[in-house]
Amino acid sequence: MKAPRAARTPDAAEIARLAGELGYPVDPDNMAERLDALLGNPRQCVRVIDGQGRLAGWIAAERRLNLEVGERVEITGLVVDGMARRGGVGRALVGAAEAWAAEQGIDMVVVRSNVQRQASHPFYEHLGYARQKSQHVYGKRLAP
Repeated sequence: MKAPRAARTPDAAEIARLAGELGYPVDPDNMAERLDALLGNPRQCVRVIDGQGRLAGWIAAERRLNLEVGERVEITGLVVDGMARRGGVGRALVGAAEAWAAEQGIDMVVVRSNVQRQASHPFYEHLGYARQKSQHVYGKRLAP
């Protein structure tokens, strides 16, 4: 397995493909716009692992400053190609995000995992993450 590397704009189509595997379909052009915005922001980290002619996975993390807890890094997305799961790709990507956090001088990394993604819970716990709370997430679309 190759080591994680920083994402680049040409990775957008593969990142979009993997986002679709996770249940978040997006066309490559929209993903390229999102990716470019993240890559230009020093508070954002996007890493990928190259696979056999396509990406094996990607992770996105960001520095967040909250009034109640201070600054920390949050993993905002992690996808491993269905054909590459259970091969260390997820572990390597999380390690890359943790290394980036340490480079930023941040000593706390958090991740939110949907209750429906049962396989992800033991994965994170095996990596040393402890469940802190359960919550509901509410959303509201605003009129244009």
